[in-house]
Amino acid sequence: MPNSLTFDELKTLVKKGSVDTVLVCFVDMQGRLMGKRFHGVNFIDFSYNETHCCNYLLATDLEMATPDGYASTSWETGYGDYVMKPDLSTIRPLPWLEGTVMVLCDILDHNTHEPISHSPRAILKNQIKRLKAMGIEAKMATELEFFLFEKSFEQIRKDGFQNLQPISGYNEDYHIFQTTKEESIMRPIRNHLFDAGLPIENSKGEAEAGQEELNIRYSPALDCADYHTIAKHAIKEISWQQGHAVSFLPKWHKDRVGSSSHVHQSLWKDDESIFYDKLKPHGMSDLMKHYMAGLIKYAPEYTYFLAPYVNSYKRFSKGTFAPTKTVWSIDNRTAGFRLCGENTVGVRVECRIGGSDLNPYLAQSVMLAAGIKGIEENLVLSSATTGDIYEDSKAADIPQSLRLATENLRNSDFLREALGDDVVDHYTRAAEWEQEEFDRVITDWEIARGFERA
Repeated sequence: MPNSLTFDELKTLVKKGSVDTVLVCFVDMQGRLMGKRFHGVNFIDFSYNETHCCNYLLATDLEMATPDGYASTSWETGYGDYVMKPDLSTIRPLPWLEGTVMVLCDILDHNTHEPISHSPRAILKNQIKRLKAMGIEAKMATELEFFLFEKSFEQIRKDGFQNLQPISGYNEDYHIFQTTKEESIMRPIRNHLFDAGLPIENSKGEAEAGQEELNIRYSPALDCADYHTIAKHAIKEISWQQGHAVSFLPKWHKDRVGSSSHVHQSLWKDDESIFYDKLKPHGMSDLMKHYMAGLIKYAPEYTYFLAPYVNSYKRFSKGTFAPTKTVWSIDNRTAGFRLCGENTVGVRVECRIGGSDLNPYLAQSVMLAAGIKGIEENLVLSSATTGDIYEDSKAADIPQSLRLATENLRNSDFLREALGDDVVDHYTRAAEWEQEEFDRVITDWEIARGFERA
């Protein structure tokens, strides 16, 4: 990876005084970076081997609550420790923070030092291992969509998250003039991330006022998830440094389009795409068809991992470029799955279901598992759907609520086989808790609608 650092290079930088802080991070269930800030000297002398964190951090929610019902940890068991094991191949500078580098960690059991099965990075590594046993490598890319706002996080919080104003006044999709106005934020995002070793391709305006997209070049699956997570974190920090808030909430306003995270995927062997066959229609190999058939067949069962919150399902609305159906198409943005790069060596499938709130490790894992299942079962890919798929009454729907997606997850034999019962039960509990928390809330809509008139 460009601009990554070896451990020996980090030692030199710390001893010279160029680096004084090491962010030792892992990825939680929500796809956020959690961890500690180490003094550089302590890290290179001692903590490069391991450090520890509380095990509630992989059994919590966006509010950092401690829900009951998890088998892995609880008040009864006393909330013990996990081992944070730095992956020294992931050391990289963070140019937007002075004198600071980052390293990502794997999460291990304190006693056995075995990977924690429900850790997002471990889940993805297991699917990569399954592919490796088949002699195959997955390459993937995620698109990050988000909104920039006029005010800062602090101002918006003090205003009770009311009267939110995006940074621009009109749809800026591919709009060079409007995005020029936003370069004080987007230029440092692109450049700092590139200097941190991420293969940044471009940024662009998206199809709403204040909406942006950042694109990162395709890469091996684990690298892709690491890049996505670091980029999302950096976008928040750099926007905050510039006095602006940024949101990855999939649907922040009922009249605005939502934010997605499309996932592009293909399989490779010996540095050649095994999705491509120039002799087949559309350039799609038989293996690619089996893989895509698996993606489609099992989509209702893994949708939770693409849409993990109540708000996630508000995005699925016709006429917004967010899909509502689990079918595939050829270069048609109204479908859940789009064939890109038709008849070229770049042929791939783009899943358009996932929102900007997905955890990339989990989302990539379940799609790889579905694709592998499709290959194992030699599933037959249906014909491509054409036209306005929003209006196709015969096409199967994406689950329309977190409640339905949770039940699909709970009852999925496919996911239990691919991920393990303990992992499925763990994330089912996370989904249940999210729904329980929402169900307790009285919304502004309910009060305004019924306060006087009910």
